[in-house]
Amino acid sequence: MENQDKQTMENKAPEKKSKKRLVIISSILGVVLIIGIIYFVISAGYESTDNAQLDADIVPIKASVSGYIKTIHFKDNEHVKKGQLLITIDDVDLKAHLAQAEAALENAKANLLSVKSNANASTENANASSLNSFSVQQSIVSAKARLTKAEADFKRTENMFNAKAATQSQYDGAKADLDVATAQYDAAQNQFKSAAAQSQGIRSQAEAQQSQITLAEAMVKQREAELALAAKQLDYATIESPCDGIVTRRAVEEGQFITIAQPLCSTIDNTHLWITANFKETQVEDIKPGQTVDIKIDAFPNLKIKGVVQSYIGATGAKFSLLPPDNSTGNFVKIIQRVPVRIDITELPKENIDMLYPGLSAFVEVKVK
Repeated sequence: MENQDKQTMENKAPEKKSKKRLVIISSILGVVLIIGIIYFVISAGYESTDNAQLDADIVPIKASVSGYIKTIHFKDNEHVKKGQLLITIDDVDLKAHLAQAEAALENAKANLLSVKSNANASTENANASSLNSFSVQQSIVSAKARLTKAEADFKRTENMFNAKAATQSQYDGAKADLDVATAQYDAAQNQFKSAAAQSQGIRSQAEAQQSQITLAEAMVKQREAELALAAKQLDYATIESPCDGIVTRRAVEEGQFITIAQPLCSTIDNTHLWITANFKETQVEDIKPGQTVDIKIDAFPNLKIKGVVQSYIGATGAKFSLLPPDNSTGNFVKIIQRVPVRIDITELPKENIDMLYPGLSAFVEVKVK
């Protein structure tokens, strides 16, 4: 009897262990299921991608004038401020060109004053000639009046001479007066024609002098432009940083001769960073500008960064590639496209700015609901 009871107890022990193990497994599965449901509910309100990176403005600095590099004022990968002097180009020739431009401008201004003076003198001469021509025209009127009187006197004297009422001497005197009046009238007309022609010639000279003023003024403007260009080129001899950031990739040395548009170095504006996130085209339906974004940088996983969706780039990344795919050739394999989205950083501790560089990988979560 005792052996039977002992055997019964031994059979019940494994059953209890099996039930206990089943309860534990069921509990674990329940917890996992609950966690999965919670994660699904939470993640349903977000769109995320790890195809993202930090971006910033990288400004290439190129030479605007040719010359020898006099001094390089920075070390490669050095932090610089906006307006900080980076490179000085030898400016001896540029200063000489500036002096020449200043002298040419002064000469053009002096020439303009001379031309204006000559034009004013020509105008005065033309006005005086016009007055003289008018005076001669008045003398024609006087000569015409005398000729009319002489013709009338001669006609009366001739009638009286034919009627034996005037002497030969009176007739000859009237005839002489008529001839003199006629000659004076003809002379006045010829003098008027000469004065008018002379006045027209002087007037033409005055108009030509006025046109010279326009040319002289245009030359002054040209010399002013040349002076401004020479001054600008002299200013280009000192190259300054266009922004706060890091100057890097120096490609020149002191004493080296450089030409226009030759690359010198680059400045990275790491004070204004943003994220370029490439979302799948199936994710962009709910992503809108203004939505908040949680950002994690792979290099600094503990760094907390907040952002906001700023805009879509405007085309898929494939369209910006060097050789965009042409699906019209007939060889078509559907591939999910990536749509670049710009995310502006709104919260970033200032002490961490110097740790972040363009190109670092990031993980972003956009809160869409």
